[in-house]
Amino acid sequence: MRTRPTRDDTREKLFEAAAQVFEERGIGAASIEMIAAAAGFTRGAFYSNFESKDDLIVAMLEDHVERSLQHHRRLLERHLNPTDFVAALRATERSRQDPLGRAPLLHMELILFVARSEKRRPELAQRLRARRKLVADIVTATTRETAGGEVRNPAWASSMLLALEDGFRLHRLIDPDSTPADSFFRAVGELQKLVE
Repeated sequence: MRTRPTRDDTREKLFEAAAQVFEERGIGAASIEMIAAAAGFTRGAFYSNFESKDDLIVAMLEDHVERSLQHHRRLLERHLNPTDFVAALRATERSRQDPLGRAPLLHMELILFVARSEKRRPELAQRLRARRKLVADIVTATTRETAGGEVRNPAWASSMLLALEDGFRLHRLIDPDSTPADSFFRAVGELQKLVE
């Protein structure tokens, strides 16, 4: 006897299918019918989970941020030393069940898509603030473990780190030959030396 998929299973399949369709067709050309078909569902199944394509995109970004927050918090529980934390972050693969973690270009396209919508921008800002808060908590916890280490303004440090990560991600998409995959981690290693 086949079990009926849960709401979470359905949403996850729609996220995966949307990521695939967006990458193949572009966000503008992708239709709800295409996304539903790629997931093996009907339009009705789509609309029982999301009001619109915009609603799906915001939900995908929310899911990505939530997975990222959970992943980083789990690492922080086990690695309070900043060097250990960065090493653990480099060694783990969180993108297996995160379509946006696997596709940085798509991630940026979705962010730009939402950012262009003034109505949706506050939702995106809320997710950005959650990421900043997490990184500020990581900065505070890990520098506390370093002998004499202290960051005067963890919130500003977190903004700089996220901008650095996004910048290297974009540079790698444009020019992978001169932007190593570990550019962000190498830069964080250099920054660590400033607080040790």
